[in-house]
Amino acid sequence: MTPDRRRLLIGAAAAGLAGPAFGRDPADLVLTGRLVQGGFVMGRTWPRALIFVDGEALTTASASGHFVVGFDRDAPGSVSFESRAGRRSQRRTLPIVTGTFPSSRINGLPPSTVSPTDPALLERIAREVALKTEGFASRIDTDDFRSGFDWPLQTYRVTSHWGAQRVLNGTPARPHYGIDLAAPQGSPIRAPADGVVTLAQPAMHFEGGLTLIDHGQGLISAYLHQSRIDVLPTQRISRGQIIGAVGMTGRATGPHLCWRLRWRDRQINPALLVGYSAPETGY
Repeated sequence: MTPDRRRLLIGAAAAGLAGPAFGRDPADLVLTGRLVQGGFVMGRTWPRALIFVDGEALTTASASGHFVVGFDRDAPGSVSFESRAGRRSQRRTLPIVTGTFPSSRINGLPPSTVSPTDPALLERIAREVALKTEGFASRIDTDDFRSGFDWPLQTYRVTSHWGAQRVLNGTPARPHYGIDLAAPQGSPIRAPADGVVTLAQPAMHFEGGLTLIDHGQGLISAYLHQSRIDVLPTQRISRGQIIGAVGMTGRATGPHLCWRLRWRDRQINPALLVGYSAPETGY
């Protein structure tokens, strides 16, 4: 285990984010996860139950009763869950720990990848935004997230942590919603969990070679700056399968993989799902 990997996992455990399920009675709504900004909850309830988050119906449990909910970087200090199936319902309220996010500076980027102004380039970026929006809109009816995630690279060095406030060429930018894993050019990228490819697009302006994988219920992982893409849209892939290779395409100054994860419209930290698994099946 690399020092960076050990620090990521030990830090989460030290914050009290890893532990047994919350709610153990067989009739309960059972929840477990990493209760921190950028974290998640995996739950088990009645099959196909409707899941409300802070009073809003956001997702539906799978045929086995499993579901996942993500918390973004600015998540509030608590979140309430309600599971409804017919006349049955269960409720839980859980605290969310405030995250600590560093700052990150990157210099030497081509100006067109920081503040583009060329009309033709802006038109291209708009087309690519439409492609990404469609890929992230996927809601595959599976629960492939249940067994947690592996790291997508076998050997790497973390060069930028999730949630870092970025300064690009001296200009403040939006937070970095990925983990940058530096690795040699051409290193194989492996799927961290089963899923379905929703986008496999080379030569995106910002992301370079980009792949999106839906792991169920809109939990979608992203792989940026690839030198090679080995999968196709709609392809069903398995955990550990090679999906592409590390590169430095798009907005990048060296070979690395930017690994991202989104649950619906919420950006979450993929490292927190490594080694985690959903509550065991019930009902």
